[in-house]
Amino acid sequence: MARALARGWGDPVLCTDAGSGRAAALVEELGGEALESNLAVAERADLVVLCHKPVGLDSVAQEISGVVKAVASVLGATPTERLEHAYDGTPVFRMMPNTAVEVRRGLVCYTPGRRTPDPSLEAEVLALFARLGRVVSLDERQIEAATAVMGVGPAYQALLAEAQVDAAVRRGLKPGLAAELVVETMGGTAALLAARDYDTLAVRREVTSPGGSTARGLAALERAGVRAAFHDAIDAVIDGART
Repeated sequence: MARALARGWGDPVLCTDAGSGRAAALVEELGGEALESNLAVAERADLVVLCHKPVGLDSVAQEISGVVKAVASVLGATPTERLEHAYDGTPVFRMMPNTAVEVRRGLVCYTPGRRTPDPSLEAEVLALFARLGRVVSLDERQIEAATAVMGVGPAYQALLAEAQVDAAVRRGLKPGLAAELVVETMGGTAALLAARDYDTLAVRREVTSPGGSTARGLAALERAGVRAAFHDAIDAVIDGART
C-alpha cells in the first residue's frame, strides 16, 4: 500500500523500511530520500503515513511519538482509539485506501478521530488523499464493512476478470484479446453505473432481454452461487479481522 500511495501522489518521498530495501527502490523510482530510521522521517515530515503491520503500532509510536507532527494511518483493524492512545497529543487521521490509488482512481475511507483536529490541517490531509481518488467519510462502526468491500475489492475484481478471461480462452479467444474485452467492459460498466447513480438493477435489466443470452448467463451465475459467495467473502473478511 505504501508503494501504491507514493506512486499515486507521484512526489519525491521521505521513507524508511525494516530492512526490505523497498524504501530505496521507491526513492529510485520517485525521487526523495530513504532515511535510516522512522525517527529521521518524523523529524523532517509534516505528515507521517503509517504503512507498517498493525502489530508494529506501539513500537513505531514509541520511536517517533513526541516528534511526529501529524499521523495518517492506513493500518488495518486498528481503530482511532488505539491510534490516539499510541500517539497521545498528536493529530491522528485514519484512512483506509485501496490499491487503485496508484492510478488515482482509488477509494479512501476516512474515519475522524475522537479528538477534533485543527480544521485547516484536516482539510490539507483530506486534500492530499483526494488526489488519489475519492475520499468518503464514515463513522468508525462502518469501517470494517466498508473495508471488506472497497479494501479487498481490487482483488475480487481481478479474480472476476481472470475467471471471465479463462472462460473466453476456453471458447477460442486469445488471452490478450479476452483480457482487453473483459477489462474494458468492466471499466465502462463502472462508469455507466456511476452515471446512473449506482442503480445496478436498472443497468442489468437494460442488457437482459427475457429468455435471451444475458438472462441465460445470469441464471448460470446464480445457480453457481455468485451471491452466496460474496456474502461468505464479506463475512470471512470481517469475522477474520476480529479474531
